[in-house]
Amino acid sequence: MSFDLTAFLPYQLAVAASRISKAFAERYKAELGLSIPEWRVLAHLAQSDAVSVREIHARVDMDKSKVSRAAARLEEAGLIEKRENPDDRRLLDMRLTPKGREVIARIVPIADEYQAELLAMIGTHAPEFRAGLLKLYEGK
Repeated sequence: MSFDLTAFLPYQLAVAASRISKAFAERYKAELGLSIPEWRVLAHLAQSDAVSVREIHARVDMDKSKVSRAAARLEEAGLIEKRENPDDRRLLDMRLTPKGREVIARIVPIADEYQAELLAMIGTHAPEFRAGLLKLYEGK
């Protein structure tokens, strides 16, 4: 068999993404005690005023149950609040609380530093790499 799994692009991307996500998670977990799903929920809420579990599920490619559990832990910690969606009363919108915005403000420098390290690792190929990655991300 001539198939080399380690040279297979989808495999390389999956392994690289997992390693990068875990390495970044070690940094913010040490500082803030957040899990990967909790970080992703907070990050998406920081980008939007109000977001439902369904919307976060669609944006982050994470199971609805993981999003829901992460949201419940974040609400319990006082980082987010849930409110009834005015357009669909069956849905709950989530928003960052002031405490949640403080946590995001603490994560941003950690994220910026980690991203700078990754881009330095890629070196002069970073612009082309990012352009190609964006095409894959957008599915175009």
